[in-house]
Amino acid sequence: MHIIISIFMILTVPFLFAGLINVVKSYWAGRMGPSLFQPFYDFIKLLKKSEAIGRRTTEIFSLGPVIYLSSVLTAVLFVPFGFNRSLFSFSGDFIFFAYIMAMGNFFMILSAMDTGSSFEGMGASREAVFSLFIEPALFIILASFIYLSGKTSISSMISALNFTNSYTIVASILAILAFFIMILSEGKRVPVDDPNTHLELTMIHEVMVLDHSGASLAFVNYATYLKMTIFNALISSVIFIESGIFYSIAGFLAVNVLSAFLVGTLESTLARFRMSHIPQFLLLLIGIAIFIISSVLMGRQRGI
Repeated sequence: MHIIISIFMILTVPFLFAGLINVVKSYWAGRMGPSLFQPFYDFIKLLKKSEAIGRRTTEIFSLGPVIYLSSVLTAVLFVPFGFNRSLFSFSGDFIFFAYIMAMGNFFMILSAMDTGSSFEGMGASREAVFSLFIEPALFIILASFIYLSGKTSISSMISALNFTNSYTIVASILAILAFFIMILSEGKRVPVDDPNTHLELTMIHEVMVLDHSGASLAFVNYATYLKMTIFNALISSVIFIESGIFYSIAGFLAVNVLSAFLVGTLESTLARFRMSHIPQFLLLLIGIAIFIISSVLMGRQRGI
């Protein structure tokens, strides 16, 4: 039953999360807006359409979205998705988790560059640079959890956290903040990127997929939604440790609803950052991660 429910949520929650963001944005704009299930309808519609593939592209162009989605689907198996334990787990799986996600980004960058377009190459280079800020922050945060728990798998290190000391509480709160920033960055949302923009000088992710259509575009969109729900799952796992099945699932859904509300509100009230300010914003992630591991190390030494 645990496996069936987890797979069902993996397949459905990303669409609902993206749809709820659109509902929140429509509410703040004072209009009816699209249906909650519109991302799912768009996914099915794209699957039915044929793809327009340039004559100068190679197999990498078509393989990129497939590998991108496959890598994210593989990574989600190692995250407690609505439960206290993940579908798969082994010692040191956090390294596999981080690099299987990075592999998907790598092939999407190759797919964009395979078109031979300098425009898509610009977006690919921006994607590569901004991804460099996410990876070290994620590793530092997970290293802090390993130090706190003594476990090296994502599922066990989070479930072994002990909130009886102040430094674990501080580290967990800051980790939740860092995971939310990763949602904005990896999900290509405001203020890092704008999924609705078509301004040439400000596009990052959207310019990378300009030449993708049909099933390839559907895979890219779904993988992006799924990435955001992965970080929501990490937030939920930190908050609802040692909870029963019902409370874990309810907590996971509640975190997705709250996260969608915050993302939709930010996109309705903030403008996208200037390109030169985005690295400064993402450096905040590394700063938070360093503060987390510093507080953990000092807290353990002082026993507070």
